[in-house]
Amino acid sequence: MISLAQRLQQTIRQDVASMHAYAIQDSSGLVKLDAMENPFRLPPGLQRELGERLGRTAINRYPVQSSADVVAALTRFVELPAGCKLMLGNGSDELIDLLSVACNVPGATVLAPLPGFVMYEVSARLRRLEFVGVPLTADFELDEAAMLAAIARHRPALTYIAYPNNPTANLFDEAAVERLVAAVGEQGGFVVFDEAYQPFSSRSWLPRLAAHDHVLVMRTLSKFGLAGVRLGYLCGAAALIDEVEKVRPPYNVSVLNAEAALFALEHADEYARQATILRAEREKLQAALRQLPGVRPFPSEANMILVRVPDSRAAFEGMKQRGVLVKHIAGLHPLLANCLRLTVGAPDENARMLSALKESL
Repeated sequence: MISLAQRLQQTIRQDVASMHAYAIQDSSGLVKLDAMENPFRLPPGLQRELGERLGRTAINRYPVQSSADVVAALTRFVELPAGCKLMLGNGSDELIDLLSVACNVPGATVLAPLPGFVMYEVSARLRRLEFVGVPLTADFELDEAAMLAAIARHRPALTYIAYPNNPTANLFDEAAVERLVAAVGEQGGFVVFDEAYQPFSSRSWLPRLAAHDHVLVMRTLSKFGLAGVRLGYLCGAAALIDEVEKVRPPYNVSVLNAEAALFALEHADEYARQATILRAEREKLQAALRQLPGVRPFPSEANMILVRVPDSRAAFEGMKQRGVLVKHIAGLHPLLANCLRLTVGAPDENARMLSALKESL
């Protein structure tokens, strides 16, 4: 009889066996400020209204019309440029994977700055595409010369630019970004702007899509305030979206998720109010962090702040002992030495976070 260990060795890909699963920290009993979630729930009246609405959904039917309704609502909400379309994904993670599938021609390469969102590389490798990571500069800007050289050498099918970047939270120099977009266009590839943190950012590439048919903009409703709903969307030239749509699984967005998204878009003013509070809290946090000895906060256009401290492991453990969970990211890339990533929370959560950090330094 073949043992399970032997079966796993025979049937599981070696690269998969050697991987580590995506790590999610246990946040039980802690102030959860590790995952860039919106800390605010809906007001009680809207909670009741949403509950009643979800109770009326046709969960006995496949989600055909509901998904079409979300596409139409989002098209209006983001003011999608003429000639462009959008498609839905079960979060941005699925959209990243669908792009890897659609663009997996022989020898295809995916390129992205590092440190960056880990799923660009994970998806590329799992789909057997080559991944090329180009380190940022010491101050987390694009290394334009290195990026241009990598584009010329590898002719990437997909170049990801997180806008703003995760985990560094900054927007890259716009002139450098424009030159990279042009370089990718000349090489025949596509640029994907990941605008997951758009509600907190001062810039977007979406209004410029019509003039760049090799550019895609990917967003998620997670930072909008619906992390539990798992809904992302990809925007681009209609002909390009039509091709990527071919590899999208049927019914990939549930009717409950779709209905919750429609409800949120109908009450976008409430989520805009929450985003305004979080942007103001971000600036207060930045000012307070600059006053702490040995702490260097980096510029942020997201609902998170990257900070460098004298001893990130000690600070992380100290904060956790004091009931506050943040993200210790020093091991993700050499440029992130002694760095923590702090989610911007509600005012009382931010006060607790600052106190815990100060006591843990």
